[in-house]
Amino acid sequence: MKLSVMSIAMIGAIGLGFRAVPTSGDDISAEQYSVILNLSGRQRMLTQKMSKEFLLVAADVSGSKNRENLKGTMGLFEKTLKGLRDGDAAVGLPPTPNARVVRQLDKIRKLYEIIQPALIGTADGARPEAAELATVAGNNLPVLSNMNKAVKMYERESRKVLEGADSLGVVINLAGKQRMLTQKMSKEFMLVYLGINTDENRLNLRETTALFDQTLAGLIDGNEDFGLPGTKDVAIRKQLKAVDELWKKFQPVVRRACDEKLKLTKGEAQQVATMNMPLLREMNAAVKMYELQGKDIDVQPASE
Repeated sequence: MKLSVMSIAMIGAIGLGFRAVPTSGDDISAEQYSVILNLSGRQRMLTQKMSKEFLLVAADVSGSKNRENLKGTMGLFEKTLKGLRDGDAAVGLPPTPNARVVRQLDKIRKLYEIIQPALIGTADGARPEAAELATVAGNNLPVLSNMNKAVKMYERESRKVLEGADSLGVVINLAGKQRMLTQKMSKEFMLVYLGINTDENRLNLRETTALFDQTLAGLIDGNEDFGLPGTKDVAIRKQLKAVDELWKKFQPVVRRACDEKLKLTKGEAQQVATMNMPLLREMNAAVKMYELQGKDIDVQPASE
Protein backbone atom coordinates (compact mmCIF):
# COMPACT_ATOMS: atom_id res chain seq x y z
CA MET A 1 0.00 0.00 0.00
CA LYS A 2 1.57 3.33 -1.09
CA LEU A 3 0.90 6.45 0.97
CA SER A 4 0.59 9.96 -0.40
CA VAL A 5 3.04 12.64 0.75
CA MET A 6 0.23 14.24 2.77
CA SER A 7 -0.58 10.88 4.35
CA ILE A 8 3.03 10.29 5.37
CA ALA A 9 3.13 13.75 6.91
CA MET A 10 0.00 12.95 8.92
CA ILE A 11 1.65 9.96 10.58
CA GLY A 12 3.83 12.13 12.77
CA ALA A 13 1.24 14.83 13.38
CA ILE A 14 0.31 13.80 16.88
CA GLY A 15 3.84 13.49 18.17
CA LEU A 16 4.90 16.83 16.66
CA GLY A 17 1.86 18.47 18.19
CA PHE A 18 2.50 17.33 21.76
CA ARG A 19 4.06 19.88 24.06
CA ALA A 20 6.04 19.32 27.24
CA VAL A 21 4.46 17.44 30.14
CA PRO A 22 2.59 19.85 32.41
CA THR A 23 4.39 20.19 35.71
CA SER A 24 1.65 21.98 37.61
CA GLY A 25 -1.98 22.89 37.22
CA ASP A 26 -5.11 23.91 39.00
CA ASP A 27 -7.20 21.25 40.67
CA ILE A 28 -9.58 19.57 38.27
CA SER A 29 -13.26 20.10 39.05
CA ALA A 30 -16.10 17.59 39.13
CA GLU A 31 -17.45 19.11 35.91
CA GLN A 32 -14.09 18.74 34.17
CA TYR A 33 -13.70 15.14 35.36
CA SER A 34 -17.10 14.32 33.90
CA VAL A 35 -15.86 15.61 30.53
CA ILE A 36 -12.53 13.78 30.90
CA LEU A 37 -14.22 10.47 31.75
CA ASN A 38 -16.63 10.86 28.86
CA LEU A 39 -14.04 11.77 26.23
CA SER A 40 -11.33 9.37 27.41
CA GLY A 41 -13.98 6.66 27.45
CA ARG A 42 -15.02 7.65 23.94
CA GLN A 43 -11.42 7.12 22.83
CA ARG A 44 -11.83 3.39 23.56
CA MET A 45 -14.81 3.34 21.23
CA LEU A 46 -12.92 5.20 18.51
CA THR A 47 -10.13 2.58 18.48
CA GLN A 48 -12.73 -0.02 17.59
CA LYS A 49 -14.80 2.18 15.29
CA MET A 50 -11.81 3.00 13.08
CA SER A 51 -10.83 -0.68 12.98
CA LYS A 52 -14.40 -1.62 12.03
CA GLU A 53 -14.48 1.01 9.27
CA PHE A 54 -11.13 -0.22 7.95
CA LEU A 55 -12.51 -3.77 7.78
CA LEU A 56 -15.73 -2.64 6.10
CA VAL A 57 -13.64 -1.06 3.34
CA ALA A 58 -11.66 -4.30 3.06
CA ALA A 59 -14.95 -6.21 2.70
CA ASP A 60 -16.20 -3.72 0.10
CA VAL A 61 -19.19 -2.76 2.25
CA SER A 62 -20.11 0.87 1.49
CA GLY A 63 -16.46 1.51 0.70
CA SER A 64 -16.60 5.24 -0.13
CA LYS A 65 -18.75 6.05 2.89
CA ASN A 66 -16.54 4.09 5.25
CA ARG A 67 -13.37 5.71 3.91
CA GLU A 68 -14.88 9.08 4.81
CA ASN A 69 -16.04 7.74 8.18
CA LEU A 70 -12.53 6.42 8.82
CA LYS A 71 -10.96 9.82 8.13
CA GLY A 72 -13.37 11.46 10.56
CA THR A 73 -12.85 8.84 13.27
CA MET A 74 -9.07 9.07 13.05
CA GLY A 75 -9.17 12.86 13.18
CA LEU A 76 -11.37 12.82 16.28
CA PHE A 77 -9.20 10.20 18.00
CA GLU A 78 -6.01 12.17 17.33
CA LYS A 79 -7.49 15.52 18.40
CA THR A 80 -8.92 14.06 21.61
CA LEU A 81 -5.71 12.23 22.50
CA LYS A 82 -3.79 15.49 22.24
CA GLY A 83 -6.54 17.32 24.15
CA LEU A 84 -6.47 14.84 27.01
CA ARG A 85 -2.74 15.32 27.36
CA ASP A 86 -2.31 19.03 26.73
CA GLY A 87 -5.81 20.43 27.24
CA ASP A 88 -8.47 21.62 24.81
CA ALA A 89 -10.56 24.51 26.09
CA ALA A 90 -13.03 24.17 23.22
CA VAL A 91 -14.31 20.86 24.61
CA GLY A 92 -13.63 21.53 28.29
CA LEU A 93 -10.48 19.44 28.65
CA PRO A 94 -7.83 20.70 31.08
CA PRO A 95 -4.20 19.58 30.63
CA THR A 96 -3.43 16.35 32.47
CA PRO A 97 -1.16 17.26 35.41
CA ASN A 98 -0.54 13.66 36.49
CA ALA A 99 2.80 12.50 35.04
CA ARG A 100 1.79 8.81 35.16
CA VAL A 101 -1.31 9.50 33.07
CA VAL A 102 0.74 11.58 30.62
CA ARG A 103 3.18 8.68 30.17
CA GLN A 104 0.25 6.38 29.56
CA LEU A 105 -1.18 8.73 26.91
CA ASP A 106 2.23 8.87 25.22
CA LYS A 107 2.33 5.06 25.19
CA ILE A 108 -1.09 5.02 23.51
CA ARG A 109 0.16 7.42 20.84
CA LYS A 110 3.10 5.12 20.04
CA LEU A 111 0.86 2.06 19.84
CA TYR A 112 -1.58 3.93 17.61
CA GLU A 113 1.26 4.87 15.25
CA ILE A 114 1.71 1.14 14.49
CA ILE A 115 -1.73 0.89 12.85
CA GLN A 116 -1.96 4.51 11.68
CA PRO A 117 -0.22 4.08 8.27
CA ALA A 118 -2.56 1.25 7.24
CA LEU A 119 -5.59 3.29 8.30
CA ILE A 120 -4.37 6.40 6.48
CA GLY A 121 -3.64 4.50 3.27
CA THR A 122 -7.12 2.97 3.32
CA ALA A 123 -8.77 6.31 4.07
CA ASP A 124 -6.82 7.82 1.15
CA GLY A 125 -8.29 5.26 -1.27
CA ALA A 126 -6.03 2.18 -1.22
CA ARG A 127 -7.54 -1.28 -0.85
CA PRO A 128 -6.09 -2.94 2.28
CA GLU A 129 -3.61 -5.68 1.48
CA ALA A 130 -2.97 -8.80 3.59
CA ALA A 131 -0.15 -7.12 5.51
CA GLU A 132 -2.33 -4.12 6.43
CA LEU A 133 -5.18 -6.40 7.49
CA ALA A 134 -2.82 -8.36 9.72
CA THR A 135 -1.36 -5.16 11.22
CA VAL A 136 -4.74 -3.68 12.16
CA ALA A 137 -6.23 -7.01 13.27
CA GLY A 138 -3.22 -7.76 15.46
CA ASN A 139 -2.51 -4.32 16.91
CA ASN A 140 -5.81 -2.53 17.51
CA LEU A 141 -6.43 -4.28 20.84
CA PRO A 142 -3.22 -3.04 22.50
CA VAL A 143 -4.36 0.51 21.67
CA LEU A 144 -7.76 -0.26 23.19
CA SER A 145 -6.44 -1.97 26.32
CA ASN A 146 -3.99 0.83 27.05
CA MET A 147 -6.68 3.45 26.46
CA ASN A 148 -8.85 1.53 28.91
CA LYS A 149 -5.98 1.66 31.42
CA ALA A 150 -5.85 5.43 31.02
CA VAL A 151 -9.60 5.70 31.65
CA LYS A 152 -9.23 3.72 34.87
CA MET A 153 -6.42 6.04 35.94
CA TYR A 154 -8.68 9.04 35.34
CA GLU A 155 -11.47 7.28 37.21
CA ARG A 156 -9.24 6.84 40.26
CA GLU A 157 -8.23 10.51 40.10
CA SER A 158 -11.87 11.57 39.75
CA ARG A 159 -12.78 10.06 43.12
CA LYS A 160 -11.18 13.08 44.77
CA VAL A 161 -14.08 15.24 43.58
CA LEU A 162 -16.83 12.77 42.67
CA GLU A 163 -16.69 11.01 46.03
CA GLY A 164 -20.15 10.35 47.45
CA ALA A 165 -21.83 10.87 44.09
CA ASP A 166 -23.28 7.35 43.74
CA SER A 167 -20.05 6.04 42.19
CA LEU A 168 -20.63 8.37 39.26
CA GLY A 169 -17.08 7.93 37.96
CA VAL A 170 -17.60 4.16 37.71
CA VAL A 171 -20.99 4.65 36.06
CA ILE A 172 -19.65 7.10 33.44
CA ASN A 173 -16.72 4.75 32.80
CA LEU A 174 -18.89 1.66 32.24
CA ALA A 175 -21.61 3.49 30.34
CA GLY A 176 -18.88 4.91 28.12
CA LYS A 177 -17.39 1.46 27.74
CA GLN A 178 -20.71 0.29 26.29
CA ARG A 179 -20.11 2.57 23.31
CA MET A 180 -16.82 0.80 22.71
CA LEU A 181 -18.47 -2.62 22.94
CA THR A 182 -20.94 -1.75 20.15
CA GLN A 183 -17.96 -1.15 17.88
CA LYS A 184 -15.83 -4.00 19.18
CA MET A 185 -18.51 -6.60 18.49
CA SER A 186 -19.07 -5.12 15.02
CA LYS A 187 -15.33 -5.30 14.36
CA GLU A 188 -15.21 -8.91 15.59
CA PHE A 189 -18.12 -9.82 13.32
CA MET A 190 -16.22 -8.36 10.36
CA LEU A 191 -13.04 -10.23 11.27
CA VAL A 192 -14.98 -13.49 11.27
CA TYR A 193 -16.67 -12.52 7.99
CA LEU A 194 -13.26 -11.86 6.41
CA GLY A 195 -11.88 -15.15 7.76
CA ILE A 196 -9.26 -13.53 10.02
CA ASN A 197 -8.44 -15.54 13.18
CA THR A 198 -12.00 -16.86 13.14
CA ASP A 199 -11.86 -19.11 16.22
CA GLU A 200 -10.31 -16.40 18.38
CA ASN A 201 -12.73 -13.75 17.15
CA ARG A 202 -15.77 -15.96 17.62
CA LEU A 203 -14.73 -16.38 21.25
CA ASN A 204 -14.06 -12.65 21.60
CA LEU A 205 -17.47 -11.89 20.13
CA ARG A 206 -19.25 -14.19 22.58
CA GLU A 207 -17.52 -12.43 25.47
CA THR A 208 -18.18 -8.95 24.08
CA THR A 209 -21.91 -9.52 23.56
CA ALA A 210 -22.26 -11.08 27.03
CA LEU A 211 -20.45 -8.12 28.65
CA PHE A 212 -22.59 -5.57 26.82
CA ASP A 213 -25.76 -7.39 27.88
CA GLN A 214 -24.73 -7.66 31.55
CA THR A 215 -23.53 -4.05 31.77
CA LEU A 216 -26.70 -2.68 30.18
CA ALA A 217 -28.82 -4.56 32.71
CA GLY A 218 -26.53 -3.28 35.49
CA LEU A 219 -26.81 0.32 34.37
CA ILE A 220 -30.59 0.03 34.54
CA ASP A 221 -31.16 -2.04 37.68
CA GLY A 222 -27.73 -2.36 39.29
CA ASN A 223 -24.92 -4.90 39.38
CA GLU A 224 -22.94 -5.21 42.59
CA ASP A 225 -20.07 -7.09 40.94
CA PHE A 226 -19.59 -4.21 38.46
CA GLY A 227 -20.05 -1.53 41.11
CA LEU A 228 -23.17 -0.26 39.37
CA PRO A 229 -25.95 1.10 41.61
CA GLY A 230 -28.55 1.24 38.83
CA THR A 231 -30.54 4.39 38.23
CA LYS A 232 -33.90 5.75 39.33
CA ASP A 233 -33.59 8.78 37.06
CA VAL A 234 -36.67 8.56 34.82
CA ALA A 235 -35.04 10.16 31.78
CA ILE A 236 -31.91 8.00 31.95
CA ARG A 237 -33.94 4.82 32.45
CA LYS A 238 -36.02 5.73 29.39
CA GLN A 239 -32.85 6.28 27.36
CA LEU A 240 -31.33 2.98 28.49
CA LYS A 241 -34.57 1.20 27.59
CA ALA A 242 -34.27 2.70 24.09
CA VAL A 243 -30.75 1.24 23.92
CA ASP A 244 -32.13 -2.11 25.08
CA GLU A 245 -34.77 -2.15 22.31
CA LEU A 246 -32.09 -1.65 19.65
CA TRP A 247 -29.85 -4.23 21.34
CA LYS A 248 -32.59 -6.87 21.17
CA LYS A 249 -32.66 -6.42 17.38
CA PHE A 250 -28.89 -6.19 16.88
CA GLN A 251 -27.79 -9.04 19.15
CA PRO A 252 -29.17 -11.97 17.11
CA VAL A 253 -27.65 -10.56 13.91
CA VAL A 254 -24.14 -10.06 15.27
CA ARG A 255 -24.17 -13.33 17.21
CA ARG A 256 -24.57 -15.29 13.96
CA ALA A 257 -20.81 -14.94 13.64
CA CYS A 258 -20.42 -16.97 16.86
CA ASP A 259 -21.82 -20.08 15.17
CA GLU A 260 -19.09 -21.86 13.25
CA LYS A 261 -21.73 -23.82 11.32
CA LEU A 262 -23.14 -20.68 9.70
CA LYS A 263 -21.61 -19.05 6.63
CA LEU A 264 -21.90 -15.29 6.90
CA THR A 265 -23.18 -13.37 3.89
CA LYS A 266 -22.35 -9.92 2.59
CA GLY A 267 -25.96 -8.97 3.29
CA GLU A 268 -25.43 -9.78 6.96
CA ALA A 269 -22.23 -7.76 6.99
CA GLN A 270 -24.22 -4.85 5.56
CA GLN A 271 -26.85 -5.35 8.27
CA VAL A 272 -24.21 -5.08 10.97
CA ALA A 273 -22.73 -2.01 9.28
CA THR A 274 -26.15 -0.35 9.25
CA MET A 275 -27.50 -1.42 12.65
CA ASN A 276 -24.48 -0.76 14.87
CA MET A 277 -24.55 3.02 14.48
CA PRO A 278 -28.05 3.69 15.89
CA LEU A 279 -27.08 1.53 18.88
CA LEU A 280 -23.90 3.55 19.33
CA ARG A 281 -25.74 6.88 19.04
CA GLU A 282 -28.37 5.96 21.63
CA MET A 283 -25.73 4.66 24.04
CA ASN A 284 -23.75 7.86 23.54
CA ALA A 285 -26.86 9.90 24.41
CA ALA A 286 -27.09 7.98 27.69
CA VAL A 287 -23.43 8.72 28.50
CA LYS A 288 -24.02 12.43 27.94
CA MET A 289 -26.93 12.31 30.41
CA TYR A 290 -24.61 10.79 33.02
CA GLU A 291 -22.01 13.45 32.22
CA LEU A 292 -24.58 16.17 32.91
CA GLN A 293 -25.17 14.63 36.33
CA GLY A 294 -21.47 15.11 37.05
CA LYS A 295 -21.66 18.76 36.00
CA ASP A 296 -24.43 19.29 38.56
CA ILE A 297 -22.22 18.13 41.44
CA ASP A 298 -20.94 21.01 43.55
CA VAL A 299 -17.95 19.44 45.29
CA GLN A 300 -14.72 21.19 46.19
CA PRO A 301 -11.59 19.42 44.91
CA ALA A 302 -9.92 17.36 47.62
CA SER A 303 -6.50 18.51 48.74
CA GLU A 304 -3.51 16.36 47.93
